[in-house]
Amino acid sequence: MIQIYNTLTRQKEVFKPIEAGKVRMYVCGPTVYNYIHIGNGRSVVAFDTVRRYLEYRGYEVNYVLNFTDVDDKIIRTAKEVGKTAPEIAQKFIEAFNQDTQSLEVKPACLNPKVMDHIPDIIAFIEALIAKDYAYVAQGDVYYRTRKFEKYGQLSDQSIDELETGASQRTGQEQQIKEDPLDFALWKSAKEDEISWEAPWGAGRPGWHIECSVMATKHLGETIDIHGGGQDLEFPHHENEIAQSEAKTGKTFANYWMHNGFVTIGEDEEKMSKSLGNFVTVHEMVKEIDPQVLRFFLATTHYRRPLRYSETTFKEAETNLNRLRIAYENLDFRLKDSQKTREQDAERLSQWTQLMTQFTKEMDDDFNAANGVTVLYEMAKWLNIYAQETIVSSDVIAKVLEDFRELLSIFGIYFQQDLIDDEVEALIAERNQARVDRNFARSDEIRDLFKEQGIILEDTPQGTRWRREK
Repeated sequence: MIQIYNTLTRQKEVFKPIEAGKVRMYVCGPTVYNYIHIGNGRSVVAFDTVRRYLEYRGYEVNYVLNFTDVDDKIIRTAKEVGKTAPEIAQKFIEAFNQDTQSLEVKPACLNPKVMDHIPDIIAFIEALIAKDYAYVAQGDVYYRTRKFEKYGQLSDQSIDELETGASQRTGQEQQIKEDPLDFALWKSAKEDEISWEAPWGAGRPGWHIECSVMATKHLGETIDIHGGGQDLEFPHHENEIAQSEAKTGKTFANYWMHNGFVTIGEDEEKMSKSLGNFVTVHEMVKEIDPQVLRFFLATTHYRRPLRYSETTFKEAETNLNRLRIAYENLDFRLKDSQKTREQDAERLSQWTQLMTQFTKEMDDDFNAANGVTVLYEMAKWLNIYAQETIVSSDVIAKVLEDFRELLSIFGIYFQQDLIDDEVEALIAERNQARVDRNFARSDEIRDLFKEQGIILEDTPQGTRWRREK
């Protein structure tokens, strides 16, 4: 029984999808004007892990992640480099796909883009105007925030608190709005900026309207799960609720999920492009094993902040290697295993208990930290079993298959076929050299392996090898 912490109600709730066995899931994707940094990557990985676990539990997940390809930042970047907004957006959509693929993020079922939904956005705004939830002001269109009685519920803020903050804003936009709390659904066209014709004049969509339109168009008027970073809780998600529920008269999303920030430095400052303290995924995966970065991002509870430092990253690398070695230790024993043993039932019973514990931990709001702790216990089990004098091929096949499946929930895949004819031939030559007491050649081969990042281990079952990670 899966429980999800719902930001809207601020408590854990039993997950009950709208349609049995199926999940409608929408996650706010990137504004594509730059490479994603690790903080952006954390959100993508967190919800990819949630999706993977739901699929592991038997759900069919319709997973939609949007691209914001029309935005002030995109327009500004395009002007700076002498490109069009669509050219900039396409460049960084391709970069996003490349970077997330390196992190083993599963492709979304759909990646809708704002530019492809302009007619839908215009129609949505027209419906809000018709219901008196929106109004035209000098070519802009604004949402009447105060008219939506539940405004502020998601972010747990009162309308009075919000009014105090809004009243301090200045600028031309504030002067033409009916109320400081109102937000833009449509922005009138400016010279040399991309725009589209609409009944109230040329312009482009506001930021918040796009997700309401794309989520309801592709997943229905009510969706199961809506996810995103904590920084989107207000105003973006708050505004999505107001727009969507005003138009449809229905609950927009049944479960709201928000992932914690990646922090950096001694002050544990939020990593962000605006602060200039970010590290891009694009550059990191050129220098380090992407699987280590994925493991680092995936194995802290999604709602908790994740501190990025050399120490925490090294810990992730060490722990991932610990799991990899345990897997390889038992995989190596397949070559001398027997078909069955009397102790098989007892061993598999122990393993089943660990599998049950993993599900229990992950069912509790996708608690990846506790889930991976169970994986460490499994690794210990694998190592102990690998040391037994006689092992069962049936047991090994079963537990390694399970272990691989659980690792895949976190986007981790171990190379299953490390055996290479050339390496095996050199190992055989080294073993013979040792028999012949030709220690110079034996040491030479070991040094060659060391240069290639290959570690040899002499075990009672023979010499095995693995690549240094």
